[in-house]
Amino acid sequence: MGRRYIHIFCGAGMGKTSAALGKGVRAASEGKSVVVIQFLKEKKTENVEEFFKRLEPEIRLFRFEKFPEEYESLTEREREEENLNIKNGLNFARKVLQTEECDVLILDEILGLTDRGIVTAEELKKLIDMVGDETELYLTGNCRCEELWPYVDEVTEMVTPFRQSEQQE
Repeated sequence: MGRRYIHIFCGAGMGKTSAALGKGVRAASEGKSVVVIQFLKEKKTENVEEFFKRLEPEIRLFRFEKFPEEYESLTEREREEENLNIKNGLNFARKVLQTEECDVLILDEILGLTDRGIVTAEELKKLIDMVGDETELYLTGNCRCEELWPYVDEVTEMVTPFRQSEQQE
């Protein structure tokens, strides 16, 4: 099987989700089971969810948020409700880790929850502590969450490169 491995994909650049999902697809192609839990993702289209249904049972996608709008555009009351949904997603992640339900767990955009005060870095550290000896965990998000870096095996920070025109200014 595998070994315990924890990787953070963070930063303002693009490709964090793609990189983590790529790791999941590779693991699935090796016969491993993959669970993806997405946080703070707009529900602009059903295409992503429809596509992931075709990848089951090897890769299963879960989203707990209910509102189709992005989090920042919600009213205060809607955000409170959505925060409960997000916490349900976090509880589900804990259950997946406790029961060792999968070989690879991808928590997409979970690091962004710390910026919004929905989850603390300490809560994420406790989640990391739950990772079993045979489980891979991938966390993504814009927030660097450097306080978690001592507890993970690898950090990849995505940056947006400077363009030539920006350097001349």
